[in-house]
Amino acid sequence: MTKKQRKELQRIIIAAIIFFVFMIGENLGLFPFMENSLIRFIIFLVPYYIVGKDVVKGALHGIKERDIFDEEFLMTIATIGAFAVGEFPEAAAVMLFYSIGEWFQSYAVGKSRRSIKALMDIAPEYANLLSEDGSTREVDPSEVKPGDVIVIKAGEKVPVDGEILEGSSMVDTAAITGESVPRSARPGDEIISGCINGEGLLKVRVLKKYEDSTVAKILDLVENASSKKSRTEKFITRFARVYTPIVVIGAVILAFVPPIVIYAATAAGIIPEGAIGGGFLEWIRRACTFLVISCPCALVISVPLSFFGGIGAASRAGVLVKGSNYLENLGELSVLVSDKTGTLTKGEFRVSSVLPEDNKEEILRLAAYAENFSDHPIAASIKSAYGGDIEEKLIKDMENVSGQGIKALVDGKKVLCGNDKLMRAEKIEFVPCEAAGTVVYIACDGKFEGTVVISDTVKEEAREAVSAIKNAGVREVVMLTGDRREVGEVVASELGLTKAYTELLPGDKVNIVEELEEKLSKKEKLAFVGDGINDAPVLARADIGIAMGSMGSDAAIEAADVVIMDDNLMRIPQVIRIAGKTLSIAKQNIVFAIGVKTVVLILGALGIANMWAAVFADTGVSFICVLNSMRALRE
Repeated sequence: MTKKQRKELQRIIIAAIIFFVFMIGENLGLFPFMENSLIRFIIFLVPYYIVGKDVVKGALHGIKERDIFDEEFLMTIATIGAFAVGEFPEAAAVMLFYSIGEWFQSYAVGKSRRSIKALMDIAPEYANLLSEDGSTREVDPSEVKPGDVIVIKAGEKVPVDGEILEGSSMVDTAAITGESVPRSARPGDEIISGCINGEGLLKVRVLKKYEDSTVAKILDLVENASSKKSRTEKFITRFARVYTPIVVIGAVILAFVPPIVIYAATAAGIIPEGAIGGGFLEWIRRACTFLVISCPCALVISVPLSFFGGIGAASRAGVLVKGSNYLENLGELSVLVSDKTGTLTKGEFRVSSVLPEDNKEEILRLAAYAENFSDHPIAASIKSAYGGDIEEKLIKDMENVSGQGIKALVDGKKVLCGNDKLMRAEKIEFVPCEAAGTVVYIACDGKFEGTVVISDTVKEEAREAVSAIKNAGVREVVMLTGDRREVGEVVASELGLTKAYTELLPGDKVNIVEELEEKLSKKEKLAFVGDGINDAPVLARADIGIAMGSMGSDAAIEAADVVIMDDNLMRIPQVIRIAGKTLSIAKQNIVFAIGVKTVVLILGALGIANMWAAVFADTGVSFICVLNSMRALRE
């Protein structure tokens, strides 16, 4: 609770004590002096003034700024009208309960905001900059430049992204990823800002400026998440702008038209005098009741609060949702399309077999030499399987053939290392391999030598995550991969995917996503899950782009609409459930608020509902909607 909220609560309690003491005392006959109308007016004006002065000021300010039609204006006009017709306790009660409702709304919004801005605790306060003489000094993280060396002591936050030079530790990444298990960090490892050094002393070379570091990007996302409103929120905003003036005009009509019509009809002898009760004061009372009932604050506050709570729940689960619109789209998700490598699989390639076995060492040697200057994960897996020293002076004229493989002269021999397209292009007769995995064919001086099969490992939680995604309401889970058909089909079968598109080029993925989106109805949405680097065009094209395993990845944070801060696939069904729950709560609030208000408005216009019913239709409904919205905070 903030200092301002405490102060407001104190005012509400004081006003409530005064109000209830005198209202109960009056009903029990304990205060005979309250039979005097002026004294009674002054007594009930006191609690009204304590809790209502800011509301009245707000209404006057709105009139001055020509922004008249808001809930403060409605409350002010309605309560002044109630005082004018002698309903002093009712006028004070309306303002008191309205203030109570506003306080609870403020508290709920603050709680939702805190649940999101808890991430602000990841912001580092200082960095220990290492000087040339070996001493350290505390500086603001924004003063640190790439290339500087900083020291991170045990228990300190990592101020900027960097590479560990000395020391080892267990690093707590919970604030970034939501993962409770610490990760090991050793020399050569990259370490990202916002994490906490668990033990030991680390010397880190700075790789990025603070404003480009992971923590700064995350904080910017969190702070701006509420600026991108959902369609439901935009509807409520437009609804309130149209609804409030109509209500005010309706109240004016209700106050003056019926009594004038009744008076004219009575004077003309059309209806007998007194047949339809109530003079001007009665109809003004009804108009005031009408205004109180119609106040749209239940909708204006509770619907955005629902989405704010949903974003907060997702952030605590290690998922950053960039705006309410994306959370709403997740709640309407029908098709989820996923990349394979690094998303459904670990992206950790290893040589699973070499054919023929009797020539294994020579095949691996030729492949390792040919792939020596490549940074591709497949090349790394081949060099790792070879394990021997590579004499780089023996390698000449290396050529990377796009979409086929590599040509190189190794110790004077022409070595080909690539797929079947390379073999056919070079007119090499080879033995096709149908093994599940990435197949690399090796040829030397025009003669086929053998095959290296490289496999990627499916993530342990992938099958469970796909099942949970379907259970969360997603109709289809589709995989896109540039891998061979045999590999894609094996992975799709193992994980229970709806369909797999294989042997794709990067541009093909965008085309397939567009084709899938064309088949969807307007209310259905498609999400693409990728690593956020190679798949940036598809992430941007899909209704919802979800970046997986993107700690420290600039491309992921910038291209995706939803960022999952570790590579745990189970976060996807979790955030889909949070989105569905949030959308459901927002719709419940809309239906409940409009339904109750419509019924009580009709009763109020007919004179059946009094000012106390109006208090429930406004403050009571708002309070119930706010409590319902706070359920979105729970993961």
